[in-house]
Amino acid sequence: MNPLQLDFTKAFGPDAEQCLEAIRPEAEKSLRTLYEGTGAGNDFLGWLHLPSSITDTQLTDIEQTAERLRACQAVVVIGIGGSYLGARAVIEALTDSFDPLRTEGRTHPVILYAGNQIGEDYLSELCDLLRGRDFGIINISKSGTTTEPAIAFRILRSLLEENVGAAAAKERIVAVTDRARGALRTLADREGYKTYVIPDDVGGRYSVLTPVGLLPIAVAGIDIRALVRGAVEMERAVGPDVPFDRNPALRYAAARQALYRSGKKIEILANFHPKLHYVGEWWKQLYGESEGKDHRGLFPAAVDLTTDLHSMGQWIQQGERTIFETVVSIDAPERTLSVPTDADNLDGLNYLAGRRVDEINKMAELGTRLAHASGGVPNIRVSIPRLTADHLGGLLYFFEAACGISGYLSGVNPFDQPGVEAYKSNMFALLDKPGFEAESRAIRAQLG
Repeated sequence: MNPLQLDFTKAFGPDAEQCLEAIRPEAEKSLRTLYEGTGAGNDFLGWLHLPSSITDTQLTDIEQTAERLRACQAVVVIGIGGSYLGARAVIEALTDSFDPLRTEGRTHPVILYAGNQIGEDYLSELCDLLRGRDFGIINISKSGTTTEPAIAFRILRSLLEENVGAAAAKERIVAVTDRARGALRTLADREGYKTYVIPDDVGGRYSVLTPVGLLPIAVAGIDIRALVRGAVEMERAVGPDVPFDRNPALRYAAARQALYRSGKKIEILANFHPKLHYVGEWWKQLYGESEGKDHRGLFPAAVDLTTDLHSMGQWIQQGERTIFETVVSIDAPERTLSVPTDADNLDGLNYLAGRRVDEINKMAELGTRLAHASGGVPNIRVSIPRLTADHLGGLLYFFEAACGISGYLSGVNPFDQPGVEAYKSNMFALLDKPGFEAESRAIRAQLG
């Protein structure tokens, strides 16, 4: 049995199977479109069989590079969007919640992030932290010219060279970039950086199981072989030969589309485990960038529960009824902690004494699902047994496969992102970038 389980009872009630059957023919057609490579964007399907194509040699090479970088006090992962979100999602999920604060017995460097925004204070404070320290850089950029990571790399490369010298800096910089072209490829070849290739047929948001994600994850001390193993198992579980009633990606895609067509325009990914925050951030990019086109597509949002029940919870419970939830649940935690007895019982919690914290959390989850469903918010539950590398690898691949199917169900190309370029053109015009003179004149006239 697939360790990942789906529960649609709070989404469609006792008629769940009938609702899914109604959209089954379209969903299966979209699945065939995806796996036969006949749809729009079919030149970006390299992720589809990526897990099972990863070799032991490739993993060994990544592990050896990671081991070298682990000699550093810190490693900065430079990238934006899919170039860092997948790695951060896995690292935040599978490392100690207070990892950066632990100084004794460390086996891996602190992982830091840059190039995912343009914040002068952030970059200045990062430089203050790293000045005089031995740190490494993983620079992830297909072109090497994307503004946010390019600025961060220029600044941090200069600081690293100042700290350890130009020759030693080259040993601490790894470039993950295009195979043959682009500014970062040119620089890496000239300087002799260790490099990894971003496959031409894998888009950034689907790249977590390429060196884009695997190298930073390995540096953080996480078992990338287990991560890949879980993804391989899920690749087999959601393939085109798996029947509809046993194919979780196909069923999830069908359920999302059925809810969308019924007037639910917003999907909220909810979790009851704080380590899953960045899984939600990764998921938002995956679905938002894949489906939000041609004035259609579900709007993806994410909440951390129970935290956000004390803020967004009011809107979810009683706001506009255009939403549904997908709740990611972890069956069992990795640690054990119970509520102690208190003689005074001033907080009135002695009725919970001796109970596991996770038991309380699970009742909060179930209570929330019941409340939201009765309040007109359908919810789908996606559960995995434990938050481990193999189960997480399977979860990430499950979402990727379902996203490809969902995009074709929505009638869009799930593998391009033309809308992302709009802000860049305006920014370049406002900054008077060479080659944007006409745009500069036009936008300044518009601004008056």
